[in-house]
Amino acid sequence: MSFRDNLQHQRATRNMTQEQLAMLLGVSRQSVTKWEAEKASPEMDKLLAICDIFGCTLDDLVRGDLGTRPVEPCPQMAQTGPVHDVCGYDEHARRFALQVPTGVALCIAGFIPSGLLANVVLVPGGQTGILSVVCLFVGVLAGLALLIPASMGRIAFQKAHPYVQDFYTEKDRARARRTMSVCLVAGIGLVLLGLLAYMLLDGTAHEDTWGTAALFSGISAGVWLIIHGGMTLGRTNIAGYNKEIAENLELDDIEGLDVDEAQRTRLLAEGRMNRRAGVVCGVIMLAATIASLIWLFLGVLLAGGNVSDHVAWSVAAHQPFWLPWAIGGILCGIVSLLMREFGSRND
Repeated sequence: MSFRDNLQHQRATRNMTQEQLAMLLGVSRQSVTKWEAEKASPEMDKLLAICDIFGCTLDDLVRGDLGTRPVEPCPQMAQTGPVHDVCGYDEHARRFALQVPTGVALCIAGFIPSGLLANVVLVPGGQTGILSVVCLFVGVLAGLALLIPASMGRIAFQKAHPYVQDFYTEKDRARARRTMSVCLVAGIGLVLLGLLAYMLLDGTAHEDTWGTAALFSGISAGVWLIIHGGMTLGRTNIAGYNKEIAENLELDDIEGLDVDEAQRTRLLAEGRMNRRAGVVCGVIMLAATIASLIWLFLGVLLAGGNVSDHVAWSVAAHQPFWLPWAIGGILCGIVSLLMREFGSRND
């Protein structure tokens, strides 16, 4: 038997479609079609991957006769979960929906101990401000330790599986929508509870201690629930995942994807538009960062020139120097939406 016959036989005996085999190999369905029509041949790494999937040797696959051998079950096809999730997308998406909100929540949680350390914990030498900053950086680093590997894993998964066939049922999507609704309501409730606790303690001796801790605790927990709920619903949007390839992969990576020409052209167009939006947003956030730093240090200098160091620190800590970042984030969102809208119209 030829390679084509062996490949078709192994697929047929396992009731495996071309799309399923393509997802396992990280190629397009058109590539599998060309192999079975003997219009193209897979590269060596794909041949070895096919051998792993069907449990055979390279020599048997290319020159042997697999039709006489007993059929062994395909491990990827026998996995639990949705029947057609042959590339492990659901497991990857669930893990990603836990890593990202946890990383963001840890970054926010770094603000929780700042007030407690500055006003409750007695640190020798009065270095409470430095210790608060250290706690903030620890929280940010812990968050980045989750966010960066999660992002890298996402990009690696997308490179390996540039196209995923939609296997979610309407029942799955309805369950995800219910989860999203519960997380959204609970998350907003926690944020409001933290804000309420801070407002109740406003003007008291505990405003900068327990009030600040309650505020950021509510925000971090609420943000975790809101992001997790949104990503839980978003994972069922397979079409959005297939489109996301253009946002996360470099143009060179898109050029090298094993997809049909029409899809590659669309991905390249979206990728170029995303790169332009990224440059504009980068300039906006750089300007916002400069404005925030000037605002912060100018407040410290002005206050320090007229009052004691303690009052100078209080003024600097309570002024909204972070406001340019918030405005910059809003502007980035508006710019991205406008560029997407006009870009799609031009296409």
